[in-house]
Amino acid sequence: MSNLTGTALIGDIGGTNARLAICDLSDGSISAPIIYKASENPSLESCILQFKKATNSNFKYACIAIACPITGDYVRMTNNPWEFSIKQLQTSLGLEKLMVINDFTAMSMSVLCIDKKDLIKIGGDEPNPNAPIAVYGAGTGLGVAHIVHVGDKWISLPGEGGHVDLAPGTMSEDMILIALRARIGHVSAERVLSGPGLVNLYEAIAMRNERLKENMTPADVTSGALIDKDPDCVEALSTFCTLMGRFGGNLALTLGTFGGVYIAGGVVPRFIDYFKESRFRRAFEDKGRFTNYLKSIPVYVITDTKAGLKGAGAVLRQELGAVL
Repeated sequence: MSNLTGTALIGDIGGTNARLAICDLSDGSISAPIIYKASENPSLESCILQFKKATNSNFKYACIAIACPITGDYVRMTNNPWEFSIKQLQTSLGLEKLMVINDFTAMSMSVLCIDKKDLIKIGGDEPNPNAPIAVYGAGTGLGVAHIVHVGDKWISLPGEGGHVDLAPGTMSEDMILIALRARIGHVSAERVLSGPGLVNLYEAIAMRNERLKENMTPADVTSGALIDKDPDCVEALSTFCTLMGRFGGNLALTLGTFGGVYIAGGVVPRFIDYFKESRFRRAFEDKGRFTNYLKSIPVYVITDTKAGLKGAGAVLRQELGAVL
């Protein structure tokens, strides 16, 4: 339970858009977000000031999740021209507390407050409520984080796990790795488990079969598989699901995530019915002597489009004393 009162600003900032909303500190519920395009606004501060005026809101706390590494006071976004000092922004806005966190810190903490109706379960038993949890998500890139329960708090362990080496499990996947390595050098998991990665998979497969179509997009590959039944697109999408399973199983083994493994990001929900029937779960459990170890670990796909904002609210509420 929480004794917090009042409201706070929460934000989810990506390379294209800034999504801002108000969080009720007593229960973590959030308002409908307002979206601001980065290309149309000179700074994050200008967006917050517009938001404050548009909503006639007054807040003294804020938590902003940003899609870039947060390593100190100065933040320079990766795919967005905005840059700022956290301390200066806090002073300019007159805030008592301003937290700026990585977007996958927020996404990992969101699993503590997402409604069950916004989760699609893919195998496994019920989660252990106090065991570690893994969260990963394919979008523009591949985000990875874990959360662990320590005392009465949940601690997020973000990192750059999306950039670990790709680990194929079959000869066919070996051949894809060889083809991608010849073209791009180091092949990380993100090179195949992301929107652009889906295209990389298609190109490696189609080039092998000598029927490459140029300028394919992730949406083209997906529709090519599900609607047109293009064999190379079908193999690319099937391989994507399988490799998502292998990667998720690796995360589960790393920290013994009997609290569950959660899949975030915008890619998987676009073909969720196909994903549920794919070889994902089989690949997730395909760990030789540790197959039985993984069978009970549940996997969930997050379909809540406000998950990042809810996670930012959860981080702030816990920082202010709430028990999640």
